[in-house]
Amino acid sequence: MPKESNDGPARIDQIDIMRIMELIPHRFPFLMIDRVVDLVPYESATGIKNVSINESYFQGHFPTQAVMPGVLVIEAMAQTAGVVVIHSMGAEAEGKLVYFMLIDSARFRRPIFPGDQIQVKVKKLRRRGNVWKFRGEAIVDGKLAAEAVFSAMIMDQE
Repeated sequence: MPKESNDGPARIDQIDIMRIMELIPHRFPFLMIDRVVDLVPYESATGIKNVSINESYFQGHFPTQAVMPGVLVIEAMAQTAGVVVIHSMGAEAEGKLVYFMLIDSARFRRPIFPGDQIQVKVKKLRRRGNVWKFRGEAIVDGKLAAEAVFSAMIMDQE
């Protein structure tokens, strides 16, 4: 397993959607981030999610008042963290899966609506082997909309 250091992958200013899809296996309609900015390998990144009324979940959540489901906000945090993990570990990790193990301290502060742009900030709290723990925040218009601490394990696809 690669050693965590600044000698590894360089800081990245921006990762576009095509590169995100090379790093993590998620696809429409379950790809919850559009871009990643300011990625610091083994440490942190900011995912960008442009929330559109065309998202399929808005048909049922809720038809009269469209609100992005909180669990999908947490999923956007996890996908952003997955990009940090896979990018940091390098080419041999591409295509591996990152599975949730724990979601803790989740708080939903304000609803997220179509037209909002979410800055999904994730910061590594610790790593033990193939288990990573992150703190995530979803920020809309400079205000905290949701937060959580979560752990995930990186594994080969079966």
